[in-house]
Amino acid sequence: MNSKTFPLIFERSNPGRKSYSIPSIDTEQEVNDIDPIYIRKKPARLPEVSELDLIRHYTALSKRNFGIDSGFYPLGSCTMKYNPKINEDVARLDGFANIHPNQPVKTVQGALEVMFYLQKSLEAITGMHEVSLQPAAGAHGEWTALMMIRAFHEENGDLKRTKVLIPDSAHGTNPASATVAGFESVTVKSNENGLVDLDDLKRVVDDNTAALMLTNPNTLGLFETEIIEIANIVHDVGGKLYYDGANLNAIMGYVRPGDMGFDAVHLNLHKTFTGPHGGGGPGSGPIGVTKELAPFLPKPTIVKRNGAYDFEYNRPRAIGRVKPYYGNFGINLRAYTYIRSMGAEGLKKVSEYAVLNANYLMRRLEEEFELPYPVHCKHEFVLSGRKQKQLGVRTLDMAKRILDYGFHPPTIYFPLNVEEALMIEPTETESKDTLDEFIEVMLEIARDVRENPEIVQDAPHYTVVKRMDETRAARKPVLKYDGFNE
Repeated sequence: MNSKTFPLIFERSNPGRKSYSIPSIDTEQEVNDIDPIYIRKKPARLPEVSELDLIRHYTALSKRNFGIDSGFYPLGSCTMKYNPKINEDVARLDGFANIHPNQPVKTVQGALEVMFYLQKSLEAITGMHEVSLQPAAGAHGEWTALMMIRAFHEENGDLKRTKVLIPDSAHGTNPASATVAGFESVTVKSNENGLVDLDDLKRVVDDNTAALMLTNPNTLGLFETEIIEIANIVHDVGGKLYYDGANLNAIMGYVRPGDMGFDAVHLNLHKTFTGPHGGGGPGSGPIGVTKELAPFLPKPTIVKRNGAYDFEYNRPRAIGRVKPYYGNFGINLRAYTYIRSMGAEGLKKVSEYAVLNANYLMRRLEEEFELPYPVHCKHEFVLSGRKQKQLGVRTLDMAKRILDYGFHPPTIYFPLNVEEALMIEPTETESKDTLDEFIEVMLEIARDVRENPEIVQDAPHYTVVKRMDETRAARKPVLKYDGFNE
């Protein structure tokens, strides 16, 4: 297939063709005066096409895109799993889809009830005292929680706490969120097992520590077995423990962040709880906190009084509002639908199958790829392409070759503490048949690296767009179409 198979709409333009029909005006109408600065000096350069050509163009574009509904999407740490269609049905109900946040509270009681009980569900799942749905995404939730921790320390007159400790295997958003919240990021090293090095943690923790940000299981898919001691080390110096909830889908129903000693947590509803995501959003990153931090939650919060639901603005210690209105309601609604349809036992099964699928893939693929941490993983695992790199084939080359088989590549070159990393997360929603197909693809690519490396180095071969000059694309992007002749 080549780029000429589906020509761009601008190249299909023919003068006089239209995809609309507007009836002529047969009555006299008053023409409003328009400021000349808003009147075009020459016609806009717009394509002229028929409705049929227009539909075919956008249908063709949709077929070029890759999504979870079209193929396996094993992005490690991003949890691109199936989005149940019942979520979409509920989100499109008139009583949810056709309301406005400025309506009187008494006219949106159903929406407020959903948000209220979603908060209660997330409190139960995480072991937190109170939850806010305001943050728009995971990183936004990180920043919001850090601002609350900062407000807590400042209220106590503890102004010296300027450091946030972050493991070297952490998500890249962690140090970014800490910086935006006004803190200095300090790295905590991993030990030979891929877990937090307790000796290094003890070396960097002190009275200037505001918080430790931690993902458990971590980005290597490994559970921090010393989490209670980690919590004690941080709490003993007066710091707070923050839970990056991106990997919660590995432990739901088995252990809660609150039980591990965490003081604050964010959740990715657009990931763990099946809200669609990618392509810029929308997302949802609610935060949960302990009773000690709850007064600092952004306002308003949603409360239930005398059998009715309302917004609570009287929160004098709150950090303020962090998003217009009350969060991304559509994603919150989908998450609540998922939680209610799965139930407590269903969410526990989610964790079981996510862990089972990941370990099945890991054990089959370690036949050909280096496995830096050979212990059982949780929901994801990280391979290394070092062995293939010695034969002249990079992890990037293998990722490109995967595209030829109709799968999306795993996350590559992350986490940074694994050379030539391939980070794979199958999620609980994929069948064994799909996993076996992916295994065969990966094993075949590994064989090609040994026997026919050029086919991997030059991949992809069967996609609409072939191998690009990625450096040039990043430094000199073409952001607009310029196919018209002046």
